[in-house]
Amino acid sequence: MAECMIEAAGVELCTESFGDPSDPPVLLVMGTGASMLWWEEDFCRMLAEGGRSVIRYDHRDTGRSTGYPPGRPGYTGADLVDDAVRVLDAHGIPAAHVVGVSAGGAFAQLLALEHPGRVRSLVLISSSCAVPDGRELPPPSEAFMRFAATAQVDWSDPEAVIEHHVAYARLLAGDQRPFDGTAARELVRRDVERARDFAAARNHDVLPEGRLPRASLSSIAVPTLVIHGTADPLFPLRHGEALAERIPGAELLVLADAGHGVERADWATVVRAVLGHTAGSGSAWSRRPGRHESPDP
Repeated sequence: MAECMIEAAGVELCTESFGDPSDPPVLLVMGTGASMLWWEEDFCRMLAEGGRSVIRYDHRDTGRSTGYPPGRPGYTGADLVDDAVRVLDAHGIPAAHVVGVSAGGAFAQLLALEHPGRVRSLVLISSSCAVPDGRELPPPSEAFMRFAATAQVDWSDPEAVIEHHVAYARLLAGDQRPFDGTAARELVRRDVERARDFAAARNHDVLPEGRLPRASLSSIAVPTLVIHGTADPLFPLRHGEALAERIPGAELLVLADAGHGVERADWATVVRAVLGHTAGSGSAWSRRPGRHESPDP
């Protein structure tokens, strides 16, 4: 395991791999504003120990990848989708199982639509539909909307930034489980200290979309597993249900009381599901499409 800087189209992307490169490849795509550290190392090792070659990477403006001046991103959301292809190319991978969380799940959907030959299967965690079809989905929780509207932070003060992101992580975790503030603060601190310019991650909030796919989600042909928590304050469960309904043959794994993201309490469940799904013959949860409930953590 080692970080590796790749360069393509004038962009530097920091990647890190786990496991045997000869094993089936799994590309982990994090959400906007988040570096690859949010795919925690022990989680990646669990997947690798299950016989997968795992790659995580920093988006532009996060971690050690190429950065731009805050407020002036020189790229679009479509470029972030293409960056996933650049990571696969740099590692010599024709096609991978792609696991995306939050906006990373949207990037994974767009990757499957625009570069179908590069995607062997999809796992979409805490995500929503990347291609709208006119149907309304529920908004974030009132608590989330209130936080987004009122939170203030001095981006020049690292300690203030850390406290802000810990509060945000607490909110995303939902209100049904205990929150490990100590672990969250340690992760956020490492993220802040590792970044070239942590304030630049805010560029993801103002990105233009760039090109949009012409195809609908119903044209995704690869096996798809949707994983969603019942206490997700950003994308309520209906978002995950809608994804599973719109992608043909998709399965839905519901995580009881889970918030937004990949929580440590769910690692064993999520890893088992991902390993089963990427084994090539259906899910560890079921051999047929449908909805499945996880056991309580």
